[in-house]
Amino acid sequence: MTNRRTGRQTDKPREPKWTTSLPDWEKRIVAKESMLPCSPLFPESAKTGLRYFDQLIMTDVVGQPTVGEACLPWMRDWAAVFFGSYDPEKGKRLIWEYFLMVAKKNGKSTIAAGVMLAILLMNWRESAPFLILSPSKKASDNVFIAARDMVKADPELMDLLHIKENERKIVHRTTNATLEVVAAEGGTVAGTKAAGVLIDELWEFGTISGASGMIDEATGGLTARPEGFIIYLTTQSEREPAGVFKDKLDYARKIRNGQINRKTFLPVIYEFPRAMIDADKHLESANWYIPNPNWGASVREDYLLQKFDEKREAGDGPLGVWMAKHLNVQVGLYYESGSWQGALYWLQQSDPSLTLENLIARSEFLVCGIDQGGNDDFLSLAVIGQESGSRNYLHWQKSWAWRNILEIRKEEAPRYLDFEEDGDLVLTEKADEGEDLLVEVVKILWDTGKLFCVGYDKAGARRIISLLIDALISEEALVPIPQGYMMTGDILATERALAARKFWHGGRAIMAWAVGNAAAKQTGNSVMITKQSSGGRKIDPLIALLIAMGAILRNPAPPKKSWWDS
Repeated sequence: MTNRRTGRQTDKPREPKWTTSLPDWEKRIVAKESMLPCSPLFPESAKTGLRYFDQLIMTDVVGQPTVGEACLPWMRDWAAVFFGSYDPEKGKRLIWEYFLMVAKKNGKSTIAAGVMLAILLMNWRESAPFLILSPSKKASDNVFIAARDMVKADPELMDLLHIKENERKIVHRTTNATLEVVAAEGGTVAGTKAAGVLIDELWEFGTISGASGMIDEATGGLTARPEGFIIYLTTQSEREPAGVFKDKLDYARKIRNGQINRKTFLPVIYEFPRAMIDADKHLESANWYIPNPNWGASVREDYLLQKFDEKREAGDGPLGVWMAKHLNVQVGLYYESGSWQGALYWLQQSDPSLTLENLIARSEFLVCGIDQGGNDDFLSLAVIGQESGSRNYLHWQKSWAWRNILEIRKEEAPRYLDFEEDGDLVLTEKADEGEDLLVEVVKILWDTGKLFCVGYDKAGARRIISLLIDALISEEALVPIPQGYMMTGDILATERALAARKFWHGGRAIMAWAVGNAAAKQTGNSVMITKQSSGGRKIDPLIALLIAMGAILRNPAPPKKSWWDS
């Protein structure tokens, strides 16, 4: 070929230039424009892939049209960019990691089955294994049945491909390459060295202990497969994003927004711009096309409106889950019918600048609350300061747990590890190590001269009290706070402070989680805080806060001016 700048002949083609960032995505998605940041890098590869993809028959659609006849342009364009990222001269894929998040009922099964079948047909490598990894047997059945029926509907494909239903596997009769659908709950991922992997419903992997290692195991073979790839397909999570899903979603958003430049990772995320959610525009059905690119095809407005009304009538919890699945609205605080009333106002009272140092500097006096449970609970410390001038309450927390909790509460282990990464939960190697670390923090607060008292639950706190006294903290400052129904005043006072915007917290994920896990049980004029459900969904950080509020309601006089203020 000829170099256009020098006019000289060269045998080396220039590598295409592209970006995977889309900084103007908010304007594009509202205007119904393409969410793809680049065109196919190798148009001939795209044409080859689409030739296979377009001819697949959609057996679950009336009239059984082909994918090419029935699918909307967004899906076909996405597939074209995927197929077109492969350089046939070098046998190398230039974009090899894909993240696609669309709301429910937008054709994810069609994409999963169609793209992977097309890859199986295009593949040249002998005995290459391709894998669709689903979080559960139910999810894997959905994908395998879609792929199986596409093959059965086409006599030519039946001649070329062999279906092994009992193994959920499709084998290419010529190359012996395989497409296998595996459920993560079956534990059959170990030893798999796939040439291409599609991870289905990534959000559910965020709830599975050890999911990150499982995915690493499944994708480990890509190091020796330059043509290999990983596709992450997902809807939004039913609860606050956690684990591997949270990590990938945060990373994908940063690449999309232009905060990270990584040309080998292509994110396509159908979600509302933040400003629309803040203005409640996501509640207007006229805007529901935004997270639903298949709007008017597999997604019907009349159906969504009916379900929206049903879920709104059922309460904030069911409505939040529905919006997460059908509108891709991220859950910020899980709120169910019967939840603690303070949860209604929690998110609006966030002040990310509230570090411990900032809280001490802004407060005229401090109190602490300590909640301690068993070996599978969080030992939690809440610090509340009364702000000078405004007299607002300022809150900070720290929790500790024995690392063994990751095995005891496997269903929540990915979330606990997220809290550890945030710096809000310390996982200790010894069961009682957290008590020593908590006392170190309280001693720092005591030495400021601003700490008025330390509230605690008498149940199980004997060692901590002994350690606090040994740390030269006045015994008079250690105050037992009654629990159960006797905390009614502390609970109601916290609710009122939040609603009146007189209580501010650091916006930490661990507290939003704990607040969302809490239920309020009322008997007569008394209120008691309990967990929404048994298991690993803890409320210990919230109980520590309420204990601290019980301490502050003793109406302490501000201590004399401390050295901290100087």
